[in-house]
Amino acid sequence: MKFEPPLFHPNIYADGTVCISILHTPGDDPTMYEQASERWSPVQSVEKVILSVISMLAEPNLESGANIDCCKLYRDNRPEYERLVRQSIKEQLGL
Repeated sequence: MKFEPPLFHPNIYADGTVCISILHTPGDDPTMYEQASERWSPVQSVEKVILSVISMLAEPNLESGANIDCCKLYRDNRPEYERLVRQSIKEQLGL
């Protein structure tokens, strides 16, 4: 899953690719961070994937960040993080 244009978010890579367990390739995690049951499988419903993304947007996982600078800013200076998110969205909307 990829956001176009990319979002400034701790769990979204600079190219817009979403980094959450449910979308990771199936099977065992080579880094042993995730259990196989947390990763992608064909039984995952669209609803479950969408709910996972909504949850990630509302509550980022800072321990498994895709954008490390964004993770640090979210953790250490939430007002600045929120300002940058608002600014980015306004720019994308041409406001």
